[in-house]
Amino acid sequence: MDDVRWLTEEEQEVWRAYMTSSVEFSAYVDRQLRRDSGMPMAYYEILVRLSESPGRCLRMSELADASLSSRSRLSHAVSALEKNGWVRRRPADADRRGWVCELTPAGFDALAAAAPGHVTAVREHLFDVLTPEQLDALRGIGRAISAGLRTECDSARAEEAEAEAEACEAAGRGGADADGCRG
Repeated sequence: MDDVRWLTEEEQEVWRAYMTSSVEFSAYVDRQLRRDSGMPMAYYEILVRLSESPGRCLRMSELADASLSSRSRLSHAVSALEKNGWVRRRPADADRRGWVCELTPAGFDALAAAAPGHVTAVREHLFDVLTPEQLDALRGIGRAISAGLRTECDSARAEEAEAEAEACEAAGRGGADADGCRG
């Protein structure tokens, strides 16, 4: 353990300030969406990603990547959204192996109803409390952290896809494509 680069007192302070604000802000936004719209932040993010996509649909694998979700977690969320009538899954047109998730008109309406409260919460507790210079710095910080994690995140997604393929094989469902088990 001699080669550990321990955090300085100042670095500890920065780390804790970042973690506290990140966790508190995420929890606040999630509570606001659940209270006002009956959906968690994860569902809202899925609906947003679909609403911004051509034809309001995405392959399940693309939706998982876009919403920063594991494929298994996304599948559970999409099942719940389907029960609400907010999305529907269908086979991909091109290859019939993968699946596409499509935003329904009811889902778009739910998103449109949730958006004003969500945007107000984000504006009041992020944009209104930071200066333009701080916002520019925050954008750069966010991009730098994401870039620094890209390789590890890509590796984790590849490992997850491999594990899902093995689980599908073990379950006798013919392996997996990019969107989940075949068959």
